Amino acid sequence: MAFQFARVELYSRKGKEGRGTGFIFDEVSRVPSASMHVKAPGAPMVVAGLDPDALRALHDDRAVAARQEVKGGKLRAVRQDQNTLAAIVLSHPATMDEYRSRPEVAADVRAWEQRSVAWLRDQYGDQLVSVLRHEDESHPHLHAYILPDDPGMKAGPLHPGFRAKAAVTAAGPRPGEDEKAHSKRANRAYQEAMRGWLDDYHAKVGQPSGLLRLGPRKRHLTRAAWHEEKRQAVALKEALAKAETLKAKGAAFVDRTKEEAAKLRADAARRADAAKAAIVAAQAAERRAKEREETARRATAQAERATRAARRLTGLGGALRGLWDGLRRSKLAARIREELRPTVERWQQAEAAAAARAAAESDRRARAERRASILSASAAELGAQRDELRRRLDRYEPAPEVAPVPVRPHP
Repeated sequence: MAFQFARVELYSRKGKEGRGTGFIFDEVSRVPSASMHVKAPGAPMVVAGLDPDALRALHDDRAVAARQEVKGGKLRAVRQDQNTLAAIVLSHPATMDEYRSRPEVAADVRAWEQRSVAWLRDQYGDQLVSVLRHEDESHPHLHAYILPDDPGMKAGPLHPGFRAKAAVTAAGPRPGEDEKAHSKRANRAYQEAMRGWLDDYHAKVGQPSGLLRLGPRKRHLTRAAWHEEKRQAVALKEALAKAETLKAKGAAFVDRTKEEAAKLRADAARRADAAKAAIVAAQAAERRAKEREETARRATAQAERATRAARRLTGLGGALRGLWDGLRRSKLAARIREELRPTVERWQQAEAAAAARAAAESDRRARAERRASILSASAAELGAQRDELRRRLDRYEPAPEVAPVPVRPHP
């Protein structure tokens, strides 16, 4: 397997030597005037994010709306020669013939592509707006486009080398350092930053894909050493693949274990809930049983009281009193009592009237008896006086025969 290839460039709308953002968008879209280097141009395929037309529109709209603060706090539109776009090219060393004819190579390229997109997202986050793939050149390769998200739309900080060099330049010379030494130090910062950027890409994408960090010419390797290094790269790739497989299996085992543990916990929770529900139901049943027992006890006591009261009630009067007292013990009895009240009152009034009449008749009889007694005494006295007169008359003269005069009793 050959070495990795990764390059980052910055572009402005004006561009240099005619290679501005417009040309870059034309090239990736395979506009004929910008694709003279391609024998048979083919349409790009979207791997992530926007298609070429949407990418162009988004960049141009942001560039027009971008504003740069100048002296006095005023804002002005950004210059046409300010870099507003970062473009990255990542190429796989497999040839297109190998890619099309060998499934294992195509699988390697797809895995490299996924790792590359993940690395780009880790590097640039939401500023990564589009990743496109070309298959119309000698090797399968990706074009990634990053748009700055600051108001001034400055793309410089998106380039690791430019960012490091700008930081050294802005800090100024160290004590005793002249301008030339300061410039050399800024250039070294640029180189170190780019080296670190490529090392990070190699560690996260190149090595897992079986790619070497550098080619043989830069390190002056012999052909045998170069092939040995490639063999080692393939072995490292296989080892990393096995490690990834083991990692995946381990993760799957952990996931299964977690899933089984979750099921056990859920089952235990369900059983605990069922036990709690059973306890609550038992407690409720116990309460209902106690309530029924209390109700039965009260009913028994009430029945006993009613039995004792029934035994005390004898005769019609007792029955009426018992009925009346019983009716007083419920709301229904109250309504019945209200309905019977007029009748009862009439009975009571009739009884009182009868008692009054009986008393008056008894008094009248007593008075009549006293009057009769007086009249009888008066009649007896008159009879005695008559007899006395007759005796006196008989002494002086014989009494003529006179019919007796009947005496009527005085009324």
